[in-house]
Amino acid sequence: MAVRCPHGGPAVIQNAPTNADGHPFPTRDWLACRALVTAVSRLEAEGGVRMLESDPEMADALAHAHARHAEVHAGHRVAGSGNPDHVKCLHAHLAFALAEGGTPVGDWILERSGAQWPATCCAEPAA
Repeated sequence: MAVRCPHGGPAVIQNAPTNADGHPFPTRDWLACRALVTAVSRLEAEGGVRMLESDPEMADALAHAHARHAEVHAGHRVAGSGNPDHVKCLHAHLAFALAEGGTPVGDWILERSGAQWPATCCAEPAA
């Protein structure tokens, strides 16, 4: 399964829970839209991971995201996080949120990163 941007390009790609050798992938969903990746990267560089971890209003939403991810991904938490209170990667959390059809964690990331769909598909080669 994949999530497509409004232009039809890949926004989120999804891994199987394990590779061909049976080893688990650390994360199920990968953010593929370059515009979203760039915005989320800026937020991470500004301390977004710690901001999300320390936001008391997000504790339940983070716990739910990790539990839901574990439910659909062979027991693994978002981005392979070993601690359910830990935010390992905002990109992985946003990708999972988009794949789930939206979550409070995804909304938090989108709002603080300013991420928006680009005017044209960023997967298309520039003319």
